[in-house]
Amino acid sequence: MRRLLLLPLSLLFTSPAHAWGPIGHRITGAIADQNLSGAARAHVRILLGVEDLAQDATWADDMRSDPAEFWQKTASPWHYVTVREGDHYRASDAPPEGDAMTALTKFTTTLRDPKASEDDKRLALRFIVHIIGDLHQPLHVGGGDDRGGNDFKVTWFGRSTNLHSVWDSGLIEQRSLSYSEYAGWLSRSIEPGQVIAWSDSGPAAWMRESIALRKTVYPADPSLSWDYAYQHRAELDDRLKRAGIRIAAYLNWLFDPRMTEAGRK
Repeated sequence: MRRLLLLPLSLLFTSPAHAWGPIGHRITGAIADQNLSGAARAHVRILLGVEDLAQDATWADDMRSDPAEFWQKTASPWHYVTVREGDHYRASDAPPEGDAMTALTKFTTTLRDPKASEDDKRLALRFIVHIIGDLHQPLHVGGGDDRGGNDFKVTWFGRSTNLHSVWDSGLIEQRSLSYSEYAGWLSRSIEPGQVIAWSDSGPAAWMRESIALRKTVYPADPSLSWDYAYQHRAELDDRLKRAGIRIAAYLNWLFDPRMTEAGRK
């Protein structure tokens, strides 16, 4: 029982669905920051100033505490997608209020628009960094039957929670690493060939991967602890690494004037 006392307090209670939680998003942002091109880094610096991508990766979740209608209603669906049939996201899957993919498309257009204001571009950049991370969390590409694992009740080291919360933060915080330590470990393990392979894909591939993994993460026994954490450790690390590399690749493409929209399809 003493081991339970070492767990972060945030693991002991069910929390809202924020993909990866702050540590996970900062990990993806830190990995991305290390892989930006010169042009992308300059554009990011213009928009964010001294803030880096690790710091801004959590911004879209932090702002969900703002009582304004934009954050409580308009932007709320932009953190996930629902694929109700098959393994491929379709534009028809998006509800009228939009989802992560419609938001990614919207904010990409904003950043490529020379007439957009700096404030609008800053908002777009922060959301893009966050959304790409969200789409790599397998339960943020849900099947529409249990709210991305939020309705799938489990215990995590003896405490009641849900499967979504375990993947958002439980598995990550169980490692007892700071985001910078975790990001450093993962960055050093990324091979050059993986950077090349992971950079040459778009959102459709990210979602297919998340769907495939999502189908394997539902446990037969809802009592989760060390065995479940060990079973999914490599998969968790892989999703964080891919998300970081793809955030950078997306921004490198987005801020490269030689690239065209067709190049991402």
